Amino acid sequence: MRNKSDNQRRAYWLKTLHRWHWISSALCLVAMVLFSVTGFTLNHAGDIEAKPAVTRASARLPADLLGRMGGHADKAQAPLPAAVEAWLAQALGVRVGARAAEWSDDEAYVALPRPGGDAWLSIDLASGEVQYESTDRGWISYFNDLHKGRNTGPLWRWFIDLFAVACLVFSVTGLFLLQLHARQRAATWPLVAFGLAFPLLIVILFIH
Repeated sequence: MRNKSDNQRRAYWLKTLHRWHWISSALCLVAMVLFSVTGFTLNHAGDIEAKPAVTRASARLPADLLGRMGGHADKAQAPLPAAVEAWLAQALGVRVGARAAEWSDDEAYVALPRPGGDAWLSIDLASGEVQYESTDRGWISYFNDLHKGRNTGPLWRWFIDLFAVACLVFSVTGLFLLQLHARQRAATWPLVAFGLAFPLLIVILFIH
């Protein structure tokens, strides 16, 4: 009777662990491939040649819109007026959104960083001259920045957190499955020990 109870308990845990193992695997599979590839490209960033493409544009803010800028010049940081944002989107194809501009006595400056590139926009508060510059560092840089969560916004950072939880569930359930199958697979724990010892030795002996 005891053996039957033990077998039932083992079968229950095997079924439960396998369920959570494959569910977490399915949830993080694509992201795991992405983060593995970008981990390699980040590790070899110096060996991967990149040629940034720089785009520049200029325009002049209409007088009526320039007049609306004066009320913000006394603030260190504040968004551009909504009418100015709409004009920039139409005239230059630049979407500033709710980003705060840095205001000084003679200029409003907006930083527009994004994954895989950078951009900025400045408006001369005296003349209304608008200068815009955008730098695109390519797709590899774009995915590398996704890996780091650089300039990606809160939603992507939340996704990285959820992905990390899914990977943790995948790893922990895998460890318990190894324990349940260890009797039939003699190499289980030596391989786990090697997986722990190998990076640890590298850290101790070669990283200073």
